[in-house]
Amino acid sequence: MLWLTTSSWFSGAAFSPAENAVALRIRQHRAAAVGRPDIAAAMIAGKIRNQRTLLRRHGGADVGPALDQLAGLARQAADVRSLESLLGVEGTAARIYFSRFGSVLHGDAEGFDFESRNRRPARDPVNAVLSFVYALLLRDVVIALHAAGLDPYVGLLHQPRFGRPSLALDLMEELRPLIGDSTVMLVINNGELRRSDVVCRAGAVALTAAGRRRVIEAYERRMRTHITHPTFGYRAGYRRVIEIQARMLASVIAGDVDAYRPLTTR
Repeated sequence: MLWLTTSSWFSGAAFSPAENAVALRIRQHRAAAVGRPDIAAAMIAGKIRNQRTLLRRHGGADVGPALDQLAGLARQAADVRSLESLLGVEGTAARIYFSRFGSVLHGDAEGFDFESRNRRPARDPVNAVLSFVYALLLRDVVIALHAAGLDPYVGLLHQPRFGRPSLALDLMEELRPLIGDSTVMLVINNGELRRSDVVCRAGAVALTAAGRRRVIEAYERRMRTHITHPTFGYRAGYRRVIEIQARMLASVIAGDVDAYRPLTTR
């Protein structure tokens, strides 16, 4: 059982002391110890392909060079078997992607200019919204991993640190463009978020209570969007799709499925 505030912030959880996925978690800990770069590579390759799709659909006519670069990096990521090299590929793709992310923000998005990704703290409104949406997405991924019997804190790509849900951050990678970045784009381009919904204090930018409500509403709409799952071929909302990916990951770790297939859209 999970307890969330009215603003969807995680407050606490209660779990049965008789965890029934002991064998799976033993395999997960073993995979984290010896390494499963094949799974991590699939997740990052999926993320880069989804970044490319978002720019291709909404970035305008001048994103061609970025699309070519991202396509090459996605192919490169799929074949990498070193976590250090994989992180390098992911970092290069992120720089290219976020250098063009501002091109997907248009319409009445005055006051929401974007130049580069920054955080801790966010220094502009777009980065503040990105960080908030990623926090919402992380919550849902943690829930899905618990439901699949996995430990969200033992990752295959992100290194373990105190309080860091590393496996959730791993699985979240391919979902950031599809759910997180798309939500930010829509809430800004549709004029749902106003410049008055963000405040700046001591160089840090944050959402007001009203701004958080607007973003949560947009995020929930996005989560209710139905897509055809590229692996299984049936339609489901994004929240259900996250659970499907978590259970696929569990099956790969358990040895029941040969390879992890990231969630990607055309």
